[in-house]
Amino acid sequence: MLYRVVFLLSLPFLFCTPISAQSKDRNDTSQHAYTLEQCIVYALKNQPAVNQSHIDEEIARANKAIAVAGWLPQVMGNANLQHYLELPTSFFPVNGVTQPIHTGVANSSNPNIAATQNIFSNDALLAAKAANLGIQIAKQNTKQAKIQLVSDVSKAFYDILLSVERINVYKEDTARLRKNQQDAYHRYVSGISDKVDYKQATIAINNSMAQLKTASEELNGKYAQIKSLMGCPAEEKMTVIFDTAQMIQGIYVDTTATLRIDKRIEYQQLQSAKRAQHLNTSYYRNGFIPTLSAFYNYNYQYQNAVFSDLYNKAYPNSYLGLQLSVPLFSGLKRLDNIHKAKLQEERIDWDEVNLKLGIYTEYQTALAAYKSNLYNLHAQSDNVAMAREVYNIVKLQYTEGIKAYLDVIVAETDLQQSEINYLNALFQVLGSKVNLEKAMGDIVVE
Repeated sequence: MLYRVVFLLSLPFLFCTPISAQSKDRNDTSQHAYTLEQCIVYALKNQPAVNQSHIDEEIARANKAIAVAGWLPQVMGNANLQHYLELPTSFFPVNGVTQPIHTGVANSSNPNIAATQNIFSNDALLAAKAANLGIQIAKQNTKQAKIQLVSDVSKAFYDILLSVERINVYKEDTARLRKNQQDAYHRYVSGISDKVDYKQATIAINNSMAQLKTASEELNGKYAQIKSLMGCPAEEKMTVIFDTAQMIQGIYVDTTATLRIDKRIEYQQLQSAKRAQHLNTSYYRNGFIPTLSAFYNYNYQYQNAVFSDLYNKAYPNSYLGLQLSVPLFSGLKRLDNIHKAKLQEERIDWDEVNLKLGIYTEYQTALAAYKSNLYNLHAQSDNVAMAREVYNIVKLQYTEGIKAYLDVIVAETDLQQSEINYLNALFQVLGSKVNLEKAMGDIVVE
């Protein structure tokens, strides 16, 4: 039974070249041929959205470095130069009477170095905790972009192969019809049949050639689509290559496997979002904890009444200490923020419920489509074999004068339609297999 199925699946490909989906000009060195795996590798390397995701990962790493820097000493250097147009006034007791007296000197300059060190800060703590999570989220976004790209490129690749195989069917059909037209013409000239058979044959071949032209033009648009997905330059000429036997073997997937929602990248992203929101809630909950920091200042002060002698002598001073900032009352803002953050966590919980329902529906839909398409493929393979057998018999009967040419046209139409139906079924199976693997989280990307 297995050999019979493989034989039937292989029938349409016996009449076309199974090596290349489009003939390659050997004199055109700019034309490149790609397998599906090569298309995917090229796309993962050159597709703009994926490269933007990689840049987002680097941005997340830079954000982590920025967040960690908040726990390192912060050193600031400052300097000023000041000239009093009028000296400040202070009051001092002179002979028991308080008198206004000008104090200070007209010129001063104060270079200083100030250093601070966070001992505890709720803001810095949140930034440090969220930094690694930000990198993880960026990586998950990249993975999601890659999975979607693999799915899209695979479907676009199969769509091209479908068009190519349809072109091969139309070419085969045109060749048969041309032979039928010549036979009908000779039978008409010989007086065996009337002119109607010849006209009908001509109409049939014209229709087939129109279908061939339409399919050929559609192929150009499908190549443009896959080049866009791959990030391939528009001016580059490309073709696709495939292994028919390997493709047929690859249509099968284990439909008894258990759905694991945790393998889906969307579920992993949601878990990261939950952790991020939990950190946000913890941040507001810890908002009452004081902020503590240490500081050190060194001032190298210059003062002189004569500007040209300002930097002749310095009067340095330095000090260090601790600074404690206690949030006593913020108008209930902290409590409102905690309440808001908890509501946001609850909303994400409902997002998770909704996501699980959506994933299960997507999986069941993809599984049903795959099973029905696979059944249809087997049915269409049988139809191809029977339609070809019927056509050969009717053609022989027409040659012997037993059947009318109308019967040949009907048999030819049935054969062509069965071959097209088979190809549609085959690539529907391949496309639904991609959808099923995506739904199950089985598309693996690096």
